[in-house]
Amino acid sequence: MSAELDLSPPEVPEPTLLESILRYGLFLGAIFQLICILAVIFPTSKGHEQEETESTDGKSAEQMKKPKGPAPQIRQKPKKESKKKR
Repeated sequence: MSAELDLSPPEVPEPTLLESILRYGLFLGAIFQLICILAVIFPTSKGHEQEETESTDGKSAEQMKKPKGPAPQIRQKPKKESKKKR
């Protein structure tokens, strides 16, 4: 019985061009996703953040210098006092 068993490796066809492109595209996509996840976990350097905060501080200072119109007044209705009936 052991003479009848075929123990040779199965025949695997050569991958086509499309299969190769898909394989390498999937690898590149996985690497890109890992880079994006690491960018979220480890934020950018402090120097870049300071530049951004300085530019936003300048914008906020300009906005504060501009005179604004009168602030809208909030009218509140006086609470009515109810008398207890006995």
